[in-house]
Formats: sequence, C-alpha cells, structure tokens
Amino acid sequence: MRRRLVISYLLLMVLVLLALETPLAATLASRETDRVRADRLADATRFASLAGPALRGGGPGPLDAELGAYDQLYGIGAAVVDRDGRTVVASRGWRAGQGTTSALDTALAGQQFSGPESVWPWAHGPVVVAVPINDGGEVLGAVVTATPADRVRRTVTSWWLLLAGIGLLAVLACVSTAFGLAGWVLRPVTELDAVTHEIAEGDRGARVRPRLGPPELRRLAASFNNMADVVSDVMDRQRAFVAHASHQLRNPLTALRLRVEELGPSLADADGRAEHRLALEETDRLALVLDALLTLARAEREENQRITVDAAALAASRVTAWQPLARHRSVTLRLVGVDAPAYARTVPTAIDQALDALIDNAVKFSGAGGEVTVIVRAADGGTALEVRDTGPGMTASQLDQATERFWRAPDVQNVDGAGLGLTIVAVLVDASDGRLTMRQGEPRGLVAELWFPAPDAGDEVVADPAGGGDGVAADPDAGVTPAGAVRADAG
Repeated sequence: MRRRLVISYLLLMVLVLLALETPLAATLASRETDRVRADRLADATRFASLAGPALRGGGPGPLDAELGAYDQLYGIGAAVVDRDGRTVVASRGWRAGQGTTSALDTALAGQQFSGPESVWPWAHGPVVVAVPINDGGEVLGAVVTATPADRVRRTVTSWWLLLAGIGLLAVLACVSTAFGLAGWVLRPVTELDAVTHEIAEGDRGARVRPRLGPPELRRLAASFNNMADVVSDVMDRQRAFVAHASHQLRNPLTALRLRVEELGPSLADADGRAEHRLALEETDRLALVLDALLTLARAEREENQRITVDAAALAASRVTAWQPLARHRSVTLRLVGVDAPAYARTVPTAIDQALDALIDNAVKFSGAGGEVTVIVRAADGGTALEVRDTGPGMTASQLDQATERFWRAPDVQNVDGAGLGLTIVAVLVDASDGRLTMRQGEPRGLVAELWFPAPDAGDEVVADPAGGGDGVAADPDAGVTPAGAVRADAG
C-alpha cells in the first residue's frame, strides 16, 4: 500500500512539473531565439543602409569590406541581392541554405523576415534574417544573413538541462517526503494488519499502539483494541463458563449416580431393573459429555505453545494403549510406518488426544472382524498420521458436518458418546497449524488424516509431552477409554 501511495504522490508531482516546466522551457527557447534574431535584424538594417548607394551606383563600394569583416569577426555569412534576386555582394562564408529563398522573397516584397520562431535543441537549420533595401519607397534589393544555430541550441539545451535537473531534484525530494508521509500515515494500518494476523494465529494479547499516524487512524487503532479486548473477554468468559459448569456438575452427577445405584437392590420387578440400568447408562453418558466439554474448553484456552514431538513414537504408544479394547471387540488394530522417527511441531498432547479420538471412533464403528490401520508418513514438508477403518464410513454431507459440536450421524444416535471428539481434534490440529481431512475409504470405511508441520532446525524433541507413560489399556468391561482419551462419536 505504501508503494501505491508513493506512486500516486510521484505521479501528481511529475504532472505538476510538466505543467510548469514545459511552458517555461518553450519560453526560454523562444527568448534566446528572439535575442539572436533582434541582433541580426539590427545588423542587416545597418547593411541595408550602406547597400543603397552601392546598388544605385552599380558597384559594391565599401559594402564588400564590411561584409567580409563581419563574417570574419562573427562567423555569420551575409549577402546583398538586387531586385532581381542576383547576388551583388556576399561574404566569404555565405552559403544559401534552408529558408534563405523564402526569406529573400519576403524581403524583396518590402517586408522584413526572421526565422525560425524558436530554435529547439534538435533543430539544425540557421537563423535567417532578411531586410529590404529601400530608396524613396522603392525596393532596390535585400540584405540576408544566415546565423549558425549551434550556439543558440547549446544555450537552450543548457537551460533545459538545468530545468530537468531542478525537476529531478524536486522528484527526489517528493519521493523522500512521500515515503516518510506514507509511512507515517500507513504505520497504524501496517501494525493493524500485523496484529490482526497475530490474533488470528492465537495471540489474543496482541494490540495496536494507539499513538501512531493521523488522528483518524489513532481512533481506529483505539477502537480496534477495545473490540479485541471485548472479544477476548467474551471468549474467556464463555470458555470459563463451560469449564466451570462441566467441573461443577461432576460432583452432583457423581452423587446422583451413587444414589441411583443404591436403588438397584430395592427393585424387585424386571421392568424396574431395566429402567434402573437405563438410568445408570444415562448418567454415564452425561459424565462423558461433561468430560468432553471440559477437554474442549481446555483445548480452546491453549496459548498455542508449540513443542517438537516424535509422532511415530506417540502413534505406537496410542496403538498399544488401545489394543485391549480392539481385541475385546474383535477388531484388528495395527501400526504402519514407524521404522524411523517422524518429528512434528504441535501444541502439547495434540497428537495423543487426536489419535485417541480417531482410534476410538474407528474401533467403535468397525465392528467385529473389522480392521483399523494407523499410518505414519512424511508428507508436504511435515508429518501425516492416517487412521483407516473398515466401518460404514460417512457420506459427503456428513463429512462436512463431522467437526461441528454435538453433531452425530443419524444412524449412531444410540451409540455412547457426546459428539465432541472430532471437534476437539479439529481444535487441537488448528492450534498446531495443522490440517484434519476426512474422506471415504475404498472400498468402504473412513480415512481420517492428521497433518502437522515439521519442526524448525535445532528444536528440542519432547519425549513425553503428556507427562505420563504409554497410557493405561482400556478395560472393555468397564467401558472406559485409556488415560487422557476423549470419546468421539462422529460416525
């Protein structure tokens, strides 16, 4: 933007200089030419006064010596012609050239002639002056001089070069001033753009300095800072409310489950026991929802601190942790592509929680005899982790909605879960500057791919960002997931 603003200033300055200097340059050329023409007219008029007696007497008289001395002294050729156009007297340097014929015709008609009007730097013709020789109102002949225009051209060119130099200095001064002015005007806009990108990347504490630039932009910067403060405060309040509500509801929910559980022995009929079992399942489901909301609130509150981890080692750890649940459900769970470390830069626990959610979904929906494959590979200058299953998969429209909060596929409404697993995965991946892509598998199933950027050179690898071991294997009879896992229910 600064360059475009400077170019607009420069264009305006050039137009002003052209409007001022072009007429001035033409005036200087015309003035210098008029000065030379006036001098030559005076000289030609003097020669005409001397030539009258010579033409009447039929001889050149002293005129020949005058023209020779004039030519020798000034280098200007001159000639005297009679009324028939025949040369009577001519200096040694006289040469009939461009414009002399028309000049003599005008002078023999009784009028003075001088031309051209202006000598331009690119012109090469002489300055021609012709004066009639009169005697009692009768034209006896004419005096004509041809002045080389080299000196006039050099003078005009010098004036024009001076004007061009002054214009160039003015342009340079304009450019220097324009850069300073544009920088002062646009500095708040530039900083506003940078701060906007910082906030978009997760630094919600970034603000614009309000004392930069003109008053209008200072007010804009102050308004932007106020808006950012309000938005940040609203987001903090919203996340704090979700976290606090999820945490505070766990205690009464635990107490409610214990009371419902204690009612079991007092129920004698089969219908009552069935309703009792359903009530316990609903309390477990509500507990899962609260845990998922708490995890989501914590993930969104991350300040985007980045660490470097070995994605291959983490994938091996999570596959090992989920093997008991996979065996219990008769699902084959395997890991591919961990022959060498695969380093990635993420927010803490992003890969752990994302793989927990994706593997949980894959094992849950693959069914008995299904296969779940976790693949680790290098891709696009980073590290990709794929989770493939052989379950029913999702349609294209369902894939578009899979990461929405609390969304669940219509055919899995009765399956345990809160509908927040993929939302949490998307939040963690986005905070890591990564990508989450999902597509239909071939010939069936679902392929969920995580991509994380490669670390910078010299980054230290964090071996265990979660601070634990490989996790605790799931107890399929108890229906709980490994340590730190989030149950997902997208489809």
